[in-house]
Amino acid sequence: MYRRRDTRRERLVAEIGAELRRYSVDAQHIGHAFAGLHGLNATDLQALIAVMDAELIGQPITPGRLGEQLNLSSGSVTALIDRLERGGHIRRDRDTADRRKVFLHYAEQGAALAMEFFRPLGRRTDDVMAGFSDEELEVVHRFMNAMTASMAEHRDAMRAARDEPARRANG
Repeated sequence: MYRRRDTRRERLVAEIGAELRRYSVDAQHIGHAFAGLHGLNATDLQALIAVMDAELIGQPITPGRLGEQLNLSSGSVTALIDRLERGGHIRRDRDTADRRKVFLHYAEQGAALAMEFFRPLGRRTDDVMAGFSDEELEVVHRFMNAMTASMAEHRDAMRAARDEPARRANG
């Protein structure tokens, strides 16, 4: 990882890796600032992002799926959802086809807080993207999808390795 980079490709790969790390750290700082301003913890913020991402693709998230994503027990998810609902950040809606199923949605109050806080960042992001052609954005999109999938695979492998000793001890 930290070794001499002799070719242009090796230097470019190293620079992209460094930029991704800086981007991640800055995104965490911004997220923590939003969380701190609204009395949220890191898990609350992760939950809100999961709810927002699910809504953006038109597939609202269930409490069970949220627990899987955040690697939380059902009791912890219930406490998390209760806390976010009391704070006006999310709401629970029953599925019209199956009343036993619950979907989580961003509440209007929570969405308004997030929009107000992140609007300047959204403008900056739009300005940056305006400097790239559609073809360049397609390449960036493909790269980001691959990097996100790779990171998720690594996260899941770490979770499985961490959980394995507990399963052996209890099994």
